[in-house]
Amino acid sequence: MPKAKKSSKGKKFDYTKDRKKLKKKLRRKLAPTIECAQIRKAWDDRKTVQQNLRDMGLQHDSKTVLPIHQPKHTKSEAMDVETEDLLVVKPYVVRDMEAQASIPVEIIKTLSRDLMEYAQHMVKEHGEDYKAMARDEKNYYQDTPKQIKRKIEDYKRYHPDEYSVFMQALKP
Repeated sequence: MPKAKKSSKGKKFDYTKDRKKLKKKLRRKLAPTIECAQIRKAWDDRKTVQQNLRDMGLQHDSKTVLPIHQPKHTKSEAMDVETEDLLVVKPYVVRDMEAQASIPVEIIKTLSRDLMEYAQHMVKEHGEDYKAMARDEKNYYQDTPKQIKRKIEDYKRYHPDEYSVFMQALKP
């Protein structure tokens, strides 16, 4: 069996590429992205994860924060431990994270167009009779009367303007 033509050629080294730079670029590309902007900004690539978090005033291991059983220390040992933990190089990270966490997040709940049309159909056809709604042919998912009632209440709660306009249109 003859050799493949290309396999006999030796691989050549490319002297024009900076291998050190390529390795750094690859490491940066493969490194996990940090979602938190404050931590990402204060991160030092030359330090370990534990050192970075300690500098920011954060804890790497949750077990060291709240130990299950801690032996009794003398007062001098306890003072040494406290002063070591209080040394925070980058306190602004924790301050920024606390400020961001204290901002209330407004959750806007909405319903799908199909569910709104379903609720409108049920109210238009049956009014407040939830047992009749459960037997309706448009009740494809075979919802129970309580489930249908809950869906209609959600529609009233999340879209009160639309519901009031719909109810005004139903009145003769």
